[in-house]
Amino acid sequence: MGFFDNLKKKTEEAVKQVFTSGSKTVTFSDIPTTLEAFKALPQASLKDPYETAALAIVALNLYPVDKEVCYEMLNFVRGPRPLSAFDKSFIHDRLEYDGKEYVVRSYFEGTSPDNDYTPSEPYKITLTSNQYSEIDGGYLQLWVRSSGADNPRPVMLRNKPSTGEWFLWEHEGLLADIRIPTSKNEWA
Repeated sequence: MGFFDNLKKKTEEAVKQVFTSGSKTVTFSDIPTTLEAFKALPQASLKDPYETAALAIVALNLYPVDKEVCYEMLNFVRGPRPLSAFDKSFIHDRLEYDGKEYVVRSYFEGTSPDNDYTPSEPYKITLTSNQYSEIDGGYLQLWVRSSGADNPRPVMLRNKPSTGEWFLWEHEGLLADIRIPTSKNEWA
């Protein structure tokens, strides 16, 4: 078996492991505020794609508190492909410029427009896969429900067969518009 055949086999095996369950709820007792605390989370092994996707959501939630630490956390879950200037600008535009930092809180259980997307504790994020989630080349698309949207939002991951780690590949869908919080809705 050649090098590329071996990599392909490892990727296929890693992706098949994901489909033993169509959904997973990832629980965090706290939202870390430092990169060190983030890396110390049990989910930070990056061996489970559901956990990697949940970590990305946790990292994005730190943006209103400390955008540089948020970027460091995202770079950790992105692995060998750090954020570009465009990526940072996109996050800034969606969360700060548009004033919609509540968007990423909407992925936690217990949130709703009526409670200004305030999550319950412990913090839980449920991600799902479907028959179209597996994409050739070691890519995997998972879905996460926002309490402010009608349809789940996509998050794309990529497997690194040599380490078995799953890294964040695309997260832009997580920053799409949702219903505004009731307290900010002048028509509520």
